[in-house]
Amino acid sequence: MRPALHAEWTKLRTVAAQIWLLLAAVVLTVALSAFAAASARYAEAGPGLDLTRLSLTGIDLGQAVVAVLAVLAVSDEYSSGTIRATLTALPQRSTVLAAKAIVVGAVVLVAGAIAVLGCLLAGRLILPAGGFTAAHGYQLLSLAGGPTLRASVGSAFYLALIALLSLGVATAVRSSAAAIGVALGLLYLFPLATALVPSSHWQRHLEQIAPMTAGLAIQATVNLRGQPIGPWAGLGVLAAWAAAALLVGGLVLRLRDA
Repeated sequence: MRPALHAEWTKLRTVAAQIWLLLAAVVLTVALSAFAAASARYAEAGPGLDLTRLSLTGIDLGQAVVAVLAVLAVSDEYSSGTIRATLTALPQRSTVLAAKAIVVGAVVLVAGAIAVLGCLLAGRLILPAGGFTAAHGYQLLSLAGGPTLRASVGSAFYLALIALLSLGVATAVRSSAAAIGVALGLLYLFPLATALVPSSHWQRHLEQIAPMTAGLAIQATVNLRGQPIGPWAGLGVLAAWAAAALLVGGLVLRLRDA
């Protein structure tokens, strides 16, 4: 496993496009969160607004960049033909996929943690100007608060799981365009489909199984009983999607020629 991990780490850090995508994921996540915080006003929102979730709005955009990065970590090797050299040097295909998953997941987890800290800092600095102050019943965002800490840690893991889901899809599909389409479709089309369902009962069930909607439940810090699924249970649903994608990708990798 160690040679495989070293090889995958070398590939990731020496490909300029993937480094830029990683930086873009952090910057865009923080930028969108800062914009959302600057746009919020207490006069319009009133009491009870989930400031932590609002401050983590940028995750909705950052996950798309993370998905593209994870897809390219696999599909670039197929498009360039270097996957043959990889599998020749490391014939154990399951080891190759496991190493890719560990390296990509770990790198995205670190980048996600940085992005989340930037989002919370932006919220802490910007939201009071919109009237979200102690006088109106709002406290400054702080990791000392249990729910905020849970939402922050969970959001970093959310991005890592999105990367693993996309990695599994790319391993099964191989084509960059198709894999990106499938990965982003799983994330963004589920909420659209849910909105078209007339029954609130089925809407709630779809929200409970959709990878994006269920996974982002980890960010909720208020009105938890009103959420379609609990925070950790929702993240567990996303983890199940990621595991299933990696399993399918692993099977395809073993059964098909490079």
